Amino acid sequence: MNIIIVGAGEIGTHIALSLAAENHAIVVIEADEGVAAELKNRIDARVVVADGTSISVLIDAGVSDCDLFLSLTSDNNINLVSSSVAKRLGAKKTICRVHPGIQREALFLDFSEHFGIDYLFSSERLAAVELAKHVRNPKSFMVEEIARGYVEVQQVTVSAESKYCGSQLKDVDFPPRIRVGAITRGSETIVPSAEEILMPGDDVTLFGEPSKLHDTVLRIQNRSGKDHKSNIVIFGGSEYGFSLAQSLESWNCRIRIFESNPERCQELSDLLTNVTILHADATSIAEMKEERIGEADFFIAVTGVDEDNVMTCLQAHSLGTKYCLPLIHRADYADAMTGFGEKMGILAAVSPREATRKDLSRFITSDRFHLLQKLAGVELIESSVCENSTIIGKLVREITWPDDCVLVALLHGVRGQVPAAEDEISSGDSIYALVKPKAKREFLKLVSP
Repeated sequence: MNIIIVGAGEIGTHIALSLAAENHAIVVIEADEGVAAELKNRIDARVVVADGTSISVLIDAGVSDCDLFLSLTSDNNINLVSSSVAKRLGAKKTICRVHPGIQREALFLDFSEHFGIDYLFSSERLAAVELAKHVRNPKSFMVEEIARGYVEVQQVTVSAESKYCGSQLKDVDFPPRIRVGAITRGSETIVPSAEEILMPGDDVTLFGEPSKLHDTVLRIQNRSGKDHKSNIVIFGGSEYGFSLAQSLESWNCRIRIFESNPERCQELSDLLTNVTILHADATSIAEMKEERIGEADFFIAVTGVDEDNVMTCLQAHSLGTKYCLPLIHRADYADAMTGFGEKMGILAAVSPREATRKDLSRFITSDRFHLLQKLAGVELIESSVCENSTIIGKLVREITWPDDCVLVALLHGVRGQVPAAEDEISSGDSIYALVKPKAKREFLKLVSP
């Protein structure tokens, strides 16, 4: 693919290096001469020292032949303008990084539509989503977000004591828009029909809106979520901490944020109604003991300093905290910490750079579909509905979907959900499906012929 990247900060550099390693044709535009020179020494790609909002610069970079345009600076204005201009100049797909506040204001104005940009994202919110899914589901052995976070995927094991055990799927009282996509039983993976029976020890892949899915998972595992209110401590009141607290506010939990800046404490107090804001420093062992950090279920460190995040998590674990989650900006360090951190009491480490790369990877393909996850015997794929597809304008129930294929998410514009029978398919929708290999070609013939 021909890809243009504006901005060579920590996010832009990580994405550029990752894409260059995959042999894509990359052009990076960076306004800072020193930053550009450093990247030139690390990457086999064209690096231009220039203003990414300049029309002449974008034309010279080949924007009219660009398959994917990524504006990844830390400046909202630069990203919005450059992405909008690139789209008008012929870029096929434009992706724009924005501050989380811009995404929160989407309730009042659809910035994607207003600026003609295909996709807006915030690295802070993506990292917060990754952290939140570990908090909500520490005992699930696979948790992912699809359809821009509106749909969650979980794999859980059916308890022999679960009330669902021995029931056919059609008789199970799942909440609306909760879907069982696959059942792994021994060495066999089944894409189930409504008559399939849940058996003890089955590994079930579930899809649904995160808060509704949480209660379903508890019932399948025969656990109660009402008898315990999770005690969560967040170290750092930056946008990472704020976005995380905001995403967890509606859950059955008690949240405290440690923030050392008094002005930021006041801001957070005004923004978060069900969260306790403490003017305190979690790097102080005395303050950690005073606030009884050892009694917390989760300690999540999200400051801008990786060393502080790791060390405070280790200290919290030594005091008795059950689960610890550090934010680590270096993606390679985060991978190492996730791999070996369990021995040190760390449930998982999350990197904003890697969370961003993972989210954007679905756009980096010339195929008719994007492979999101490969499970035993089935694939989770995403495909966009082409203009010449025969299913446009039809309801989900009116379409003859292939056997061994189940729809698990539908993304229409900026909103995603598990599809229901009465949902209508439109051109440009993204459809997510669990398919067995033999059903994939027939599915793609319908969606993206």
